[in-house]
Amino acid sequence: MYITIYSDGASRRNPGPAGAGAVLLDEQGNILNKVCKYLGETTNNQAEYQAAILGLETALEMGATRVQLRADSELMVKQLLGQYRVKKPELKPLYDQVKSLLNLFESYAPPEHVRRADNALADAEANRAIDEYTP
Repeated sequence: MYITIYSDGASRRNPGPAGAGAVLLDEQGNILNKVCKYLGETTNNQAEYQAAILGLETALEMGATRVQLRADSELMVKQLLGQYRVKKPELKPLYDQVKSLLNLFESYAPPEHVRRADNALADAEANRAIDEYTP
């Protein structure tokens, strides 16, 4: 099964209350699943990676064998493609986890940067995680 994952992280006040969201689509573009997770206090870049992890883990649970990750975080996508180095020590373990998860699939398309407007559903999930969290 091939799944396209749109992921997005949100952090209010950066760092601040953060959420991760992902939307998983089949090959025809139909929504298979929407997931979100409240992350506590973290940075936007950490939330972006956590959202990718959430989407990849969900795809594995759903039995996906092939995936493509799409995100509006140019930094994360370029780091995953090897175009940028991961300089911040707090991002390195998250980067490593995303790379490890990608390698659990039979194959994966290179991560792709998408415009914010094309990632609205994942953004809504990330913000829903923050909005619905009540301490």
